Amino acid sequence: MKRLLGLSYLWTGSLNGVRLQIWGTWLFYGVLVDLGDAVADELSLPIDSISLEMIYRGLYHFSVAHQKGLASDPVQYFAAPENKDLGIVKQKRKSQVRLIVSPFPARQRSPEEFFFQPDSQTPLTTDLQP
Repeated sequence: MKRLLGLSYLWTGSLNGVRLQIWGTWLFYGVLVDLGDAVADELSLPIDSISLEMIYRGLYHFSVAHQKGLASDPVQYFAAPENKDLGIVKQKRKSQVRLIVSPFPARQRSPEEFFFQPDSQTPLTTDLQP
């Protein structure tokens, strides 16, 4: 959020200017969280499934729609099905699939025994036995 809201760069070096920038950023962040919560309530979703970054980026699109007279309520605008492409609702992550890169998958060892418990059938030396 620090990078997103522009707090990673300070506009001034004076103490009062830094305080104003920090307080302004925190106030805007509070409004952004409140807007995200209202959108989550409108969509009947938990708040953590709403992307605050995409709401922040979508405010530009809302302002353009508002100037054209197409939207008046930001909550209704972000919750509308035709604005799904704004990415307000986070996509569900794909399940983690473990990739086996062993050349012999049948002999794949578990992580616990990979380094510390050698297989008793595998010789520990590379010498050829006569």
